[in-house]
Amino acid sequence: MKTSDFYYDLPKELIAQTPLKDRAASRLLVLDKNSGKIEHKVFRDIKEYLKPGDCLVINETRVIPARLIGERKSTGARVEILLLKRLDSDRWETLVYPGKKAKPGNVISFGGGVLEAEVEKVIEDGNRIVKFKYEGIFEELLDRLGQMPLPPYITEKLEDKNRYQTVYAKNEGSAAAPTAGLHFTNELLSEIEEMGVKIARLTLHVGLGTFRPVKVENVDEHIMHSEYYSLTQDQADIINNTRAQGGRIFAVGTTSVRTLESIADENGHLQAKSGWTNIFIYPGYKFKLVDNLITNFHLPESTLVMLVSALAGKENIMKAYSEAVKEKYRFFSFGDAMLITTSR
Repeated sequence: MKTSDFYYDLPKELIAQTPLKDRAASRLLVLDKNSGKIEHKVFRDIKEYLKPGDCLVINETRVIPARLIGERKSTGARVEILLLKRLDSDRWETLVYPGKKAKPGNVISFGGGVLEAEVEKVIEDGNRIVKFKYEGIFEELLDRLGQMPLPPYITEKLEDKNRYQTVYAKNEGSAAAPTAGLHFTNELLSEIEEMGVKIARLTLHVGLGTFRPVKVENVDEHIMHSEYYSLTQDQADIINNTRAQGGRIFAVGTTSVRTLESIADENGHLQAKSGWTNIFIYPGYKFKLVDNLITNFHLPESTLVMLVSALAGKENIMKAYSEAVKEKYRFFSFGDAMLITTSR
């Protein structure tokens, strides 16, 4: 299977640069994974495809303002840092640009010196381990000095930081938003619960590796980045009971899929678990748990296009993406949504 098998042509003007005022007003392409039938809806119509006894699984991760712009203390040269992974209270794995300004021993200053980062070492992929020095509370300084690490295809400034968070974002640690969840409002979630649909919560902290292109020709040679996940027993019980009673599992986002499929045993049963996953889901993968998926439209040749192709079939996905381009859907993080499901 070739990476090029997952290419599609996307006009640049279809890449959404800003979120809609009304989260639930996004368009919704509904794809029946068995028949290949496509319907065009609005996101709040998602209720039409849910039934009492089903379970919606959401990712409660919260994006941190992980982009810091400062200057090299010795020269004043501009340096940008992206926080990737917290190693302990003050040490982080980071991506630094330009890298030549960040050699071991170099100190980078932010906010006039209220926050400093010393580069400790260079690791694989050119990432840097840095140690922060400051007075006060790191999270408060980060909230004041940091910016949201928007994907590279978004070039317009985000006026409201909260629009790159889901309304249920809770557990800080992501460098990118679980974007399928951006379409939900608190009102819509309440209406779904009132229907008799259970909502289960998990956490997967999204890394910037989610935006990295697949650089190998053969799909099975790609090495996935790892991301931290967590599922508590009470939430696992909600999902297990749903399946035991004949309900369907609707994963909100590929992050929820990756977490559920990482934890589930061969019978699709879940137990409380946390850890790191580098699961790579592409066509040929046998799903253990997930039936249905609410997702956004993903980059050509990306691991996320491969994941949705594994669930719905590559031909169905390529046809649906072609239809979305034809109908001028909005693509990627701030774009419209897709529901992959089966006939009601």
